[in-house]
Amino acid sequence: MEKLPLWARKALANGVHLFTATGAVWGFLTLLAIWNEDYKLAIVYIIVAMFVDGFDGILARWFDVKTYAKWIDGGLMDNIIDYLNYVVVASLLLVKVPNLMPQGLEMLAAISILLTSGFQFSQVEAKTDEQSYFFRGFPSVWNFLVIYMMLLGLNPWINLAALVICNILIFVPIKYVYPTRNTRLRRLTLVLTYLYGALGVWGLLQYPDVPEWVAPASFVYVGYYALLSFFPNLGAARPA
Repeated sequence: MEKLPLWARKALANGVHLFTATGAVWGFLTLLAIWNEDYKLAIVYIIVAMFVDGFDGILARWFDVKTYAKWIDGGLMDNIIDYLNYVVVASLLLVKVPNLMPQGLEMLAAISILLTSGFQFSQVEAKTDEQSYFFRGFPSVWNFLVIYMMLLGLNPWINLAALVICNILIFVPIKYVYPTRNTRLRRLTLVLTYLYGALGVWGLLQYPDVPEWVAPASFVYVGYYALLSFFPNLGAARPA
């Protein structure tokens, strides 16, 4: 990076912001697909949006956007787009996909996650300092939760109970691991995270004919993530 001329460094750094901004486009296309009840296409767009969200931070650090494109607040842009892709998209799925919520409660469920996530995204300490890098409170990954609801086909009242619990957890100051920036058991966490992502992409691209074993198998990672989050000393370096 340092060997490049200044104009090239600035162009690359601003290009990262443009890459992040495409997440809004994928979110909009997802909403259109959901509205047209083309859930398979919506899932494809969700996967693309997650890909952008998963790699833009890495690119931002590689190309040092805080130095060469500091006129843009990348964190703010990322939060705006994440709210669209993780919350607004999920809320429309709750309303449009049949049998996710008890009949008559679909709109209330959607409104609840829109409101609580507004608080979650706006709190001053939504993310802890960069050394430990946790999310404080349930990190509003509602699209994950709703997709699980679509795959598992559980009783709508069970889905509602899970949604209510996660809404409450937004306000409980538990620290949830940021997988790609976690420092505890880092290598294992990254391997499991990428395997989880690969399994999820492979399975979801087959929607609605996702093999029945995919969702249960993915819970291995979900359980590992929960342990790493709820037990902050797990895998931590011990003093000599």
